[in-house]
Amino acid sequence: MIIGPKVWRHDEAVTSWFRAYWGEEDIWFYFEIDADGWVMRQIELRGPDDTPIAAASMAEWQEAQRIGRLHQYEATYGLTAGIPIQEWEGYDPQPLTSSEFESVWRRARHHLTT
Repeated sequence: MIIGPKVWRHDEAVTSWFRAYWGEEDIWFYFEIDADGWVMRQIELRGPDDTPIAAASMAEWQEAQRIGRLHQYEATYGLTAGIPIQEWEGYDPQPLTSSEFESVWRRARHHLTT
């Protein structure tokens, strides 16, 4: 099951974007999900000013692991969810467009690297 609008197609792949709020920690989670339900990119914004605390890419994380720089990557960008969305419980997804996700992604990455 894919949650959110199916907006982008490339070689039969479908990508969707959504956000969900975790009230216990006052964090908005933004997700880019592949056709199999795995998180490809994840953003976390905390507090009333939506301060970026993570903006991780699974592809970058895998590359950092391959070259032995995983600790540095996670210290800067965080990490993505380790299970597909089909196994998640207790979240209320709010669909996003690709443009909405990309705008938040750029802002979060800029904040985490400056």
